[in-house]
Amino acid sequence: MPARHRSRQRALQILYAWDMRKEPVEDAIAAYYGSLYSEESRTRPERDEFIDTLVKGTAENVEEIDSLITSHADNWRLERMPSVDRNILRMAVYEMKNTDTPAPVVIDEALELARRYSGEESVHFVNGVLDAVRRAADAASQGQAGTNP
Repeated sequence: MPARHRSRQRALQILYAWDMRKEPVEDAIAAYYGSLYSEESRTRPERDEFIDTLVKGTAENVEEIDSLITSHADNWRLERMPSVDRNILRMAVYEMKNTDTPAPVVIDEALELARRYSGEESVHFVNGVLDAVRRAADAASQGQAGTNP
């Protein structure tokens, strides 16, 4: 399993715990690494910078991200979405907007997470929302590119 794929899985697990427990994001990260230490290893695992980027960035920008998701999730209120789907969407939107990972890769990874941790119906939902977010971002960047001489 490629390292970034595993990092996204772990970041999703942390975001899910953070969302469910309503705890500070640093506490959720520390608890996750603490569980790895107790379950998988006798030595403390090193923190993964990509996990930290995804988790902290998503948490720090959650209001903006949630607004974007809500505006592209027709007839779905954020609080009514399954929490796994909500956090897959949050993390993917953050990654699309704030990293150099190409949008098709982000979407594909999000669909794999939905397939593994949610269900086929969620895969279609996540795909639809993320594709709409991507198209809106592409249209915005096209508009900005068209206004510059």
